[in-house]
Amino acid sequence: MNGKFDIESIEKPTNQDITIVFLPSNNVTSYTYQIYKDNIPLNSVTVDSGKETSIEMKETGIYKISVNLNLKNGHFENITSGEYIIDKEAPKISVSAKSLEITPTKEKNIIKCTATDNYNGSLTDKITSNIENLTLNKAGNYTYTCLVQDEAGNVAQTSANIKVTPHNTSVFIIQAICLIIIFALIIRIIKLFKVVKLEDRLDPYVIRPLKNDTLSTSKKLRAIYREFLNMFTSKLKKSVVATKYAKKLDKYTIVSGVHKSGFDILSGKIIIACSLTVMVIIIKAFQFKLLGSMETLGVFVLGFFVLDIYLFAKYKVFRWTLESDFTAAITIMNNSFKSGRSISQAIDIVSTEVGGLIGSEFKRMSLELLYGLDIEQVFKRFAKRVELEEASYLTASLTILNKTGGDIIKVFSSIERSLFDKRKLRLELKSLTSGSRIIVYILLGIPFFFVLIISFISPGYFLPFVTTDIGRILLLFMIIYYIIFVVVVRKIMKVVI
Repeated sequence: MNGKFDIESIEKPTNQDITIVFLPSNNVTSYTYQIYKDNIPLNSVTVDSGKETSIEMKETGIYKISVNLNLKNGHFENITSGEYIIDKEAPKISVSAKSLEITPTKEKNIIKCTATDNYNGSLTDKITSNIENLTLNKAGNYTYTCLVQDEAGNVAQTSANIKVTPHNTSVFIIQAICLIIIFALIIRIIKLFKVVKLEDRLDPYVIRPLKNDTLSTSKKLRAIYREFLNMFTSKLKKSVVATKYAKKLDKYTIVSGVHKSGFDILSGKIIIACSLTVMVIIIKAFQFKLLGSMETLGVFVLGFFVLDIYLFAKYKVFRWTLESDFTAAITIMNNSFKSGRSISQAIDIVSTEVGGLIGSEFKRMSLELLYGLDIEQVFKRFAKRVELEEASYLTASLTILNKTGGDIIKVFSSIERSLFDKRKLRLELKSLTSGSRIIVYILLGIPFFFVLIISFISPGYFLPFVTTDIGRILLLFMIIYYIIFVVVVRKIMKVVI
C-alpha cells in the first residue's frame, strides 16, 4: 500500500469537525484527492509532492475520500477511505400541548412527547422527562420538560406549562343550582303537558258562554309556538336547499300534530337546536367559562336531530299500528261479506269497530259513498291518503272485481291470508335477526362506551384530538368512517318483504 489515512472510518456519527491526515509512502511523487459528501463529489485537490496533507470536514453529511496516486515507476494507484459521518442537526422534538389546565389528578401521561432525528429516525422511546417529579395531584403551576439526545450527541429539549387548578366549590354549587333549576323546569313542563292533555280531553264537555274569547293553556302555548314556526318558515321557504329537505319531512306531519308541513318540522328543529345551545351557553356562563366553537357546533347538531329521533320513533309506531288496524279492517270486511253485507255496509261496520286513523278513514270513505263517489274512486283516494302497500293491493283487487266480476269473499279471504302471512313473516324475521341486531347495536355503541370510560379514568387522554391540528383531522376521519359504517350496516341489515 503506497499510502494510508490516519483514520480509516468512524463507526458512530459525531457532532464534531473531522480532520483526516493522508500519509503517502516514499514511492508517491504526487497525488490528487477527491471528497464525496452524500455520494456527491466536492472539491478536488492535487498535491505535487509526496508530503502528507490534512483534509477537513465540518458540515453535516456522510463523507468519503478517494485518492489517486502517481508512483515513481510511472504506475497509478487509487485508495478509498471508509465513511465519516458528521451529524450536527439536533433531533426534532414536539409536545402534544404547549399549555394545559387540569384539575388535580394522579395520571402522569397527560402530555405526549415525540422526537425524530435525521440520522437515527424515531427517538421517542429515548425521551427523558421530569413528569415523575411533578405533583399534579396538588394545585399549582408546573413545567413539563422533555429532553432527547441522538447518537452523535446533539440534544433537543422542549417544555409545556401545566396549570393544576383546585376543584372550585363555588362552581360545583352553581352547577348544582343550574341542574336543580333545569330539573324543576322539566318537572314543570311535564306537569304542564299533563294539564294540557287533560284540558284537551275535557274541552268538548265544557259548557261555555256564547261569547268567550279566552284561550286555553294549550292553545296559548301552541299559538306562541306557531308564531315562532311561521317566522322561521317564511325565511326557509326562500331557500332551495331547505325546500328539498322539508319535502323529506312531510311524511312526519301525520304524527307531529303541531307541525302542519315539512317546513314547520324544519323550523321546529332549528328552534330546539337554538334553545339547547343557548341553555348550554348559560350553564357555561354560570361556570365562568366560554363555550368553544366545536362544542357549540356539537350541541347545535345534537339539538337539531332531537326532533328527528322523536318523530322517527313515533312514525314507526304509527305505521305499525296502521298496518295492524288495516289487517283488522280487512278481517271485519271479509266477515261482513260472509254474512251477506254489501261493500258500503262493510265500510260502515269497520268505521264503528276499528279506531285510530283507519277508523276515521273508513268513516270518510262512508261519507264519500253517500256523496255519490263510486267505490273504485273512494278506495283509490283512501290508498293515496294512507300510503299503505296493502291498501293499494286492496284497491287494485276491487277495481278488477268491478270490471270483471268474481267472488268477493274469496278475494278478501286471499287478501286477509296474505296480510296475516306477511305480518307473521315480519315477526319471524324480527325474531331470527334479533341476535344480529343486538350485536350491531353493541358494535355501534362500543366506541362511545370506551370514550366515556377512558375519559372518566384519564380526563386528558383525548385532549390531543381537539387541541392539535392532526388530532382534529383524525377526529374528522373517524366520524366519517363511523357514519359510513352505520350506513353500510343499515343497508346490509335491511330486508324488504
